[in-house]
Amino acid sequence: MKHWRIEQMDWDSFDPAKVDPDIIPLVKAASVVERNAHDYTTYLQHVFVGDADFSQAAANWSVEEIQHGDALGRWAMLADPTWDYWTAFERYRESFKIDVDVDASVRGSRTGELIARCMVETGTSSFYTALADGTDEPLLKAICKQIAADEYRHFKLFYDHMNRYLQREKLSTWERTKIALGRVTESEDDELASAYYTTNVSSDQPYDHKQCIAAYMAKAMGYYQPKHIDRVTAMIFKTIGFTPHSRWQRLAANTMYRLIRWRQRGFAKKMRVAQG
Repeated sequence: MKHWRIEQMDWDSFDPAKVDPDIIPLVKAASVVERNAHDYTTYLQHVFVGDADFSQAAANWSVEEIQHGDALGRWAMLADPTWDYWTAFERYRESFKIDVDVDASVRGSRTGELIARCMVETGTSSFYTALADGTDEPLLKAICKQIAADEYRHFKLFYDHMNRYLQREKLSTWERTKIALGRVTESEDDELASAYYTTNVSSDQPYDHKQCIAAYMAKAMGYYQPKHIDRVTAMIFKTIGFTPHSRWQRLAANTMYRLIRWRQRGFAKKMRVAQG
């Protein structure tokens, strides 16, 4: 069940004078990734075949994710009237595909799959919170707040199902940590790079993974504040079985924030070099 609807947003509140040009490419890329949730739902339903409760939950999750994409895409077309969301999405679908024809999780277990999903929702809830805090454009701020709230509920959904499966599959804290950190490092894979390329780069230019991920990360990482990273690490700690809001979690948050700032500077340098 949707907690909000696109038509409920105040689309007349859009203020082009308050649009940050650096945020537009991020919103464009995010819109197509969100709308691609149908493929992930198919994948999840194959992994969790026989679990009717989770399959229905995944279907409901997909409906909300697709709405996120449509809302972001509509906003991006207001911010850049030369851009077409639907054309960009079809281009993305041709560029990036996931293998949905599976009968088991690529994470090795159903618990592992749910840990990975928790990591995705951790990342998206913090990302949209950071965008909401980082923009002065009222319509985008409102959209991002709604999406961030959805993503946090999605985290809770996958977390609850993870605990249900954990009682059967008994993954150790170390095994859960490896899966969680492994999924976090996948943020620089082809999903985001392809999304940036197909929504922001002309099709007559060849796809350059390193350049596209650098362009995306150089912009995205700049919106994160310490409070966003504190929330991220608390959610990660909770997922893998460590105590959130502890001294160790705060230390991890400080370390992660410094790492993000260092990485953001490195990506920005790559972009400057590439641009001559």
